[in-house]
Amino acid sequence: MILGLDVSTSVVGICVYDRVEGLVELERIDLRKEKNFFEKAKLVEIYLTNIRVMYPQITDVYIEDILQSFSRGLSSAKTITQLARFNGIVSFLVCKIFDTEPEYINVNTARKTLGIKIDKTSKLDKKEQVLLWVDNDLSGYDWPMKTLKSGPRKGETEMEQFCYDMADSFVIARAASVLFQ
Repeated sequence: MILGLDVSTSVVGICVYDRVEGLVELERIDLRKEKNFFEKAKLVEIYLTNIRVMYPQITDVYIEDILQSFSRGLSSAKTITQLARFNGIVSFLVCKIFDTEPEYINVNTARKTLGIKIDKTSKLDKKEQVLLWVDNDLSGYDWPMKTLKSGPRKGETEMEQFCYDMADSFVIARAASVLFQ
């Protein structure tokens, strides 16, 4: 079994993937309410420990590699530094809890491995296109939804924002199952 992680300081996407059976679990650790960096790490440690107990057959852990350069209009130096620091902490926790060093997969490599093509002319952004691909691959997964409470779309339902992180963790785990058989 594989554990795929999409690490950020707000939400950690988690995918437990069996190389034969496919998706086992798709979850997230919501860290948005916790402001303290080390308290976030403690929550991740608790969750990963529980995953280890629930799925002792996990042998490999793959983490989406952090950005290596700046992209116009995206993350600042401060954000990339924070993410790199937190990614290091989560990597250490993985090593401690699963007794294995995590491997890192570049998001573009993972997408290419799975044949996910990003249409730059689409009205949908990259994350939306990836989520649609994952939803299609999972044949209509039951994504967490929320009902809008105010505004012009009051009463409508939409996917929770953290679904994108969950989808990214699935892409990492599934690509790892292809790349590292």
